[in-house]
Amino acid sequence: MKQEVFLPEDYRPAENEPFMNERQLEYFRRKLLKWKHELLDGSRETIEGLQQRGARNIPDVADRASEETDRAIELRTRDRQRKLVAKIDAALRRIEEGEYGYCEVTGEPISLKRLDARPIATMSLEAQERHERREKVHRDD
Repeated sequence: MKQEVFLPEDYRPAENEPFMNERQLEYFRRKLLKWKHELLDGSRETIEGLQQRGARNIPDVADRASEETDRAIELRTRDRQRKLVAKIDAALRRIEEGEYGYCEVTGEPISLKRLDARPIATMSLEAQERHERREKVHRDD
């Protein structure tokens, strides 16, 4: 069984400590779990809101169109959140497997600053930029 890691309330990963030590891994694990719970709570509220509004009969065509647009936006947002939760789950798996924090392209450590800003990152900033440049070139063809 895994031992509980003590993490002070004000802890922030620092460059001067070993990369992806137990405290850093625990910091990112908690950050990811908190983000996931926030997204799931938001999704629950969205579903409840859609269910409450779904049964209404709106006679005015403009109001009905506005309602349908709102519904489509909420569903698109919910789909985006669902994909984000899947990425969070993948990051949590990488933590468990000891692969978290390392670029999937180069194998190099991803900067702590980048991981703090985007804890689901799978590539270093340099690898991500190269990837996006290649994608843009292929899109322009």
